[in-house]
Amino acid sequence: MQAFYNLINGFVLVLFISLSSMYIASCEFMVHYHISPLIIGVLLGILASSLYHHSKSSCDTGVVFSAKKLLRLGIILYGFRVSFDGIMSVGLSGTLISVSVVVGILVIGTFIGIKVFKLDRELALLVSGGSAICGAAAVLALESSIKSQPYKGIIAVGSVVVFGLISMFLYPIVYAISTLGLSEIQWGVYVGATLHEVANVVGAGSGISPEAEKIAVIIKMIRVLLLIPVLLILPLLFSTTPSGSKRNLHIPWFAFGFLGVVIINSLFTLPQWLVTSGELSSTFFLVMAMSALGLQIDFKKFVDSGGKAFGLAFVLAILLMVGGYALVYFCV
Repeated sequence: MQAFYNLINGFVLVLFISLSSMYIASCEFMVHYHISPLIIGVLLGILASSLYHHSKSSCDTGVVFSAKKLLRLGIILYGFRVSFDGIMSVGLSGTLISVSVVVGILVIGTFIGIKVFKLDRELALLVSGGSAICGAAAVLALESSIKSQPYKGIIAVGSVVVFGLISMFLYPIVYAISTLGLSEIQWGVYVGATLHEVANVVGAGSGISPEAEKIAVIIKMIRVLLLIPVLLILPLLFSTTPSGSKRNLHIPWFAFGFLGVVIINSLFTLPQWLVTSGELSSTFFLVMAMSALGLQIDFKKFVDSGGKAFGLAFVLAILLMVGGYALVYFCV
């Protein structure tokens, strides 16, 4: 019975933070600047972390449940945002650019993170994955797949969110000063291929033109779809611990659920209310996971590794801007 109360207490705490996050995110200022409720959720979770750690024994089960189980449900429902029809409309060049960006940032970022910034491979991968695929949602999915410690997810989310927001405001300013030799369609590909969060892509794309925004979102969805093979491959690469000992192979079954929803959303004309409900539910479950993650923050470890992770995220943001521009300029 005590375990049940523990689950309920933690769940209610996370639910309260998440509802508050959704309300704040719906305010006009937040909507105008495309501030994601996921960001607000993790910040409120961090602010309430002292309360959680003070009463951890009475609510730990519910917080862990939200961070793990609801996260996976949120990722599965994220499939309602993706459709193969839209992906086909951007052609082979757009698809290849998206694949190149995801693979390149994952490989180069993980290598630089380990060799240059001296991060452990899990944190290096989380920062790289968030930069390469779809920001905070990718970090959460990857964290669940490789079973990393919660504080690493917080650090990765924080670093990715900061540079995603900076880029979201920077791209339209650059476009207003100079098109850099790119057409509106090319700018759409550039934005979709290089910005971190879906909200960042929408914000920057809308600041350029409606056509650029449309193309940008489609390109971004290709990157989101690439989360599936990444989630399936990673457990094989992380089958051993850094010390060399074997660890149990964990297959992220929620990746198949995500793929299943994408396929259903692509093959069938679903009622709009169902798609909208799926998208909203996905957002809310991910906000709950982010809030729970914020509650579990370990400030000492955050301070010890945070600076290096932000350094890696900065390097990857520059690489995305410069490398992505070169790919779009010469290949689209």
